[in-house]
Amino acid sequence: MENKGEQAKQLFLNGYNCAQAVLEAFARDFGLDDQTALTLSACFGGGLGRQREVCGAVSGMCMALALKYAPKDPANHEQKAAFYARIQEVCNRFKEENGSIICRELLALPPGPSVPTPEKRTTAYYGARPCPDKVKSAAAILAAYFQEQEAPAHES
Repeated sequence: MENKGEQAKQLFLNGYNCAQAVLEAFARDFGLDDQTALTLSACFGGGLGRQREVCGAVSGMCMALALKYAPKDPANHEQKAAFYARIQEVCNRFKEENGSIICRELLALPPGPSVPTPEKRTTAYYGARPCPDKVKSAAAILAAYFQEQEAPAHES
């Protein structure tokens, strides 16, 4: 498996938002075309349209996880519970590694609204933001999770 963390980071550095970068790194693995992946995840950048709520990298990670594990039957509560446990697991891993899953906290911003206008992607922008590393972290966490789930179980 190629390095999903580096792939996602490069996508972010090429101008995609954090959610787009993470989801796009996995999209083709699950038969999702690039344009659909980028369109679906566009609204999650900046913690949901720059509201600075759940980090877009985390949202992208969860969307990619859903491509593989989302329950197909809405009435199957056991499948839903198992799926939500997976979501919580990867989110907890991100939180352990990065300190939070909340965009505003990761960026050390005060509470309150943020203007909807995105900042220009400049050298100064990238130098002041942890976002490329958060994107890399989210994709690497998910890639490791997928590998763990696919590893054969050892008998004790």
